[in-house]
Amino acid sequence: MKKPTPRSLAIVFVFLAAAIWGASFVNQSIASQHMGAFTYNGVRFLLGALSILLVVFLFERARPDRAKLKKTWLVSVAGGVILFFAANLQQLGIVFSDSYTPAGEAGFITGMYIIFVPLLGIFLKQRVKPIVWVAAVLAFLGLFLITTTGGLGGITAFEVSHILLVICAVFWAVHILVIDRFVNEISPIRFASYQFVVAGALSIIVAIIFDDITWQGLSDGIWTLLFGGIVVSGVAYTLQILGQRSLEPTFAAIIFSLEALFAAISEAVWMGQAMTTQRYIGGGIILLGIILAQIKFKERRGG
Repeated sequence: MKKPTPRSLAIVFVFLAAAIWGASFVNQSIASQHMGAFTYNGVRFLLGALSILLVVFLFERARPDRAKLKKTWLVSVAGGVILFFAANLQQLGIVFSDSYTPAGEAGFITGMYIIFVPLLGIFLKQRVKPIVWVAAVLAFLGLFLITTTGGLGGITAFEVSHILLVICAVFWAVHILVIDRFVNEISPIRFASYQFVVAGALSIIVAIIFDDITWQGLSDGIWTLLFGGIVVSGVAYTLQILGQRSLEPTFAAIIFSLEALFAAISEAVWMGQAMTTQRYIGGGIILLGIILAQIKFKERRGG
C-alpha cells in the first residue's frame, strides 16, 4: 500500500464495492432458503476472515508493535460483537419478511445507517448539521412509503422485518462510530479479519442453539456462502480500502450509498421481484436523504 490508487481507478473500485454489497442482499435472500441466519453469517464471516488474511499478507507484512496489536484485538472484539448483532438482525429481517424476498427494500432501510451516524454522534457531543435533520425526515418519509400498503391512504404494515432492519441500521452506525474512534490507533486490515473471527464464532455458537444446521442445507447454499464470505467480505473490503485511499471521505460515502440502489436493481434482475412503484419512490427518497447527509455545504459567515 505504498502508492496511492489513481483517482479514476479508485472510483471504479468504490463503485464495484457498492455493487457487490448491493448484490449481497439478494445473496442473503437466497441463503435464507437453505440455512438459518446465524449459520449463514457464522460460516461466511469465518470465510471472510480467511480471505482477509491474504490481504494482510500482501499489504501488512510488517507485524505491528505489541501495543498496537493488543489494541487491534480489543477493538476487534468490540467491533465483532457489534457486527454480530448488525449482520444477524439484517439477515433475520430478510428471513422474517411476510411478503416477499425484500432485497431492495432491505437495502434502502439498511442504508439509513449513514443518517444514524451523525444523529448518534449527538451522544458523543458532536454537532449535527441542519441538513442532517432534513435528511433524517426524508429517510423516515421514504421508510413510511416502503412500509405502507394499499397506496398512500393505506395502513402502515411495519412488519417485524422492518423493525429488525431499522435496528440493524443503528448497529451499523455504531460500528462505524467505533471504527472512526479507533481507526488511527489500530491495524485496519487485521481489524477486519479479527472482527470477522469474533462475529463468526458468536454466530456459530448461537446457530448451534437455535438453527437447524444440516449438511444438505450448507451444500445447497455453498455458493451463497462463498460469495458472502470471499467476495462480499474479502474482495469488497479490499476494494473499499484501495478506493478510499485516493478519494475524499464524503465523495466515497455518496458512492457507497448507492449500495441500496444496486440492491433493488439486483433483486429485479436476478430474482425477477421488482418493488412496487410506491416502494421505489420511497427508496429513492431514502437515497436522497442519505446523499444529502453526506454533502458538505459551505457555511455563511457574518460580516
